[in-house]
Amino acid sequence: MKRALLCAIFLTMPVRSAASHANRASHAAQPAQDPRLALNPQVRAALDWLQSNLASINDTQARLTEIPAPPFQEATRAQAVKSLLESAGLSVRIDKIGNVIGALEGATTKSGQSDAVVLSAHLDTVFPAGTDTKVRREGPRFIAPGISDNGTGLAALVAVALALQAANIKPATTILFVADVGEEGEGNLRGMKAFVDDYRDKLKAVIVLDGSAIDHVTTKALASRRLEATVSGPGGHSWSDFGMPNPINALVRGSVRFINTRVPVSPRTTFNIGQIEGGTSVNSVPHEAKLKVDIRSESEDELMRLENALRESIAAGVRDELESARDRSKGKLSFKVQLLGSRPGGELRPDSPLVFALRAADEALGNQSRTERSSTDANIPLAAGIDAIAIGAGGNGGGAHSLQEWYDPTGREVGLKRALLTLLGVSGLAGDKPK
Repeated sequence: MKRALLCAIFLTMPVRSAASHANRASHAAQPAQDPRLALNPQVRAALDWLQSNLASINDTQARLTEIPAPPFQEATRAQAVKSLLESAGLSVRIDKIGNVIGALEGATTKSGQSDAVVLSAHLDTVFPAGTDTKVRREGPRFIAPGISDNGTGLAALVAVALALQAANIKPATTILFVADVGEEGEGNLRGMKAFVDDYRDKLKAVIVLDGSAIDHVTTKALASRRLEATVSGPGGHSWSDFGMPNPINALVRGSVRFINTRVPVSPRTTFNIGQIEGGTSVNSVPHEAKLKVDIRSESEDELMRLENALRESIAAGVRDELESARDRSKGKLSFKVQLLGSRPGGELRPDSPLVFALRAADEALGNQSRTERSSTDANIPLAAGIDAIAIGAGGNGGGAHSLQEWYDPTGREVGLKRALLTLLGVSGLAGDKPK
């Protein structure tokens, strides 16, 4: 009765609400969105493969995590993922920006169908070159920088490809397996941006694997900006040049002003001063100082207001420092605030076939999940009007972006199966007839 009711809801929901998606409207009622997809013998075989190979998947995650992938230095890990996807029988290449792209051709490709469904996971970590990435075990936990974010997603990306190969599954729509660069920090989603630019007209849906949690699904993209404020001056000696304008003093004055900026509870808005640097020694007046700020909001207007507040605060801090200086004859201060990165916002329509596919997968697995807003690779396709979600790949993780990051694979099979069923729910199976 529950399944029949869900199917009835699917059939009565509106198909498309935006004219920009009209060229993909014919896919809105894919039969693979039926929760009975999990009962298909080939799909059952793929699910069984995932269940039977959990130890191997854990090992793959550990091996990939131990390959350093600092920001803008993902090439070695990319080559490893390329080899793994090739072992799954995919045609794989690395594009000019460094993304790994593996293709499983769909049955409809030869008849002129250009749509593709994407399963992606980001390659990079937040940790700088030289970080010890050796994985150690403590009970059921794997501990290492990047083990969960995004070792979990990468291992799942490879596992789903291998499961489809083992079950000899041919999708109706081409599936692209993408391990992309530049998701973290100042990478500014550069890998996903380049990928969407190249494939924009061919993309039917994008499923992003990021982290482990399966109790939520990101359907709303959180907009954010990263900015850097720099104050420069002549610099000098702490004794003989005492009283000259000091760039660090100016930044401190400006920072105090900025952190007192009021932000609304709704729309939710946040800011964070994440880095401060400058100076050459304790007994030198610095010639330069910098700080980096992350601002996020559910509202574009609030983002702009916070960005303006930062610029005004730094300007005021420089002005206050100049006015307080005892000796202005030895030089003045200058400043600039520049944009390091910008992540666009966007939302998935509630009547999207991708939502139906995910909910059908959750029902088949007895999983419950809520929708949420977050900042992930899904920001880029969502902002471009392409259906996209970000989901965890199963298990449990914690300490993200810290040296004590951990991952517990207990229960990861549910996340793996959820990803596979959602993927096939959108791509469909070769030989299925639309209803």
